[in-house]
Amino acid sequence: MHPAVHSATLADLLAVADEKPYYELLDGELSQKAVPLFRHGRLQPRLANQLIRHFGDDAADDEPGGWWIGTEVHVQLATGDVVVPDVVGWRIDRVPDPPEDFPVKIRPDWICEVISPSNPSRDTIRKLQIYHRAEVPHYWLADPEQQSLTVLRWQPEGYLVVLAAEPPAQVRPEPFDAVEYSVAALLGVARP
Repeated sequence: MHPAVHSATLADLLAVADEKPYYELLDGELSQKAVPLFRHGRLQPRLANQLIRHFGDDAADDEPGGWWIGTEVHVQLATGDVVVPDVVGWRIDRVPDPPEDFPVKIRPDWICEVISPSNPSRDTIRKLQIYHRAEVPHYWLADPEQQSLTVLRWQPEGYLVVLAAEPPAQVRPEPFDAVEYSVAALLGVARP
């Protein structure tokens, strides 16, 4: 089945929702996510696990907790776009029950995209603009090729870069700044 290219709707997306790699509905166009390379596939769960350990809904009592964190969740934004972020999170104090709909229709509080070397502008320009229009408060760009982490905070005029770091830096990245992380650990950078 070949999906519609322009003026696509949620129905078009749902028709191909079970295909891998996933499709997203970006600016009225069905757009296939790139097939992840090993580095991308390795970074995504490692970053999610680092955050879940401290901030997940089942974090230990001595950890901050307070977040629903998932990977590859279909999210329909108020803009009408349906995205599949690599890692995504909602504050439990704002969303008391885990998001269950397909697609989830609750705006995330945080999104992280792992930049694909085959199409970096998808995350650094196109999705950045979509997430800004949808007023996603925090957006991270994890780049396995450049071994860098960029942390952005929503502002009315555009995202503000609040952190740009690479190994061996230790950081407290928003909105998870209650814990200090090694950038290498967040990015899943192999130790020498």
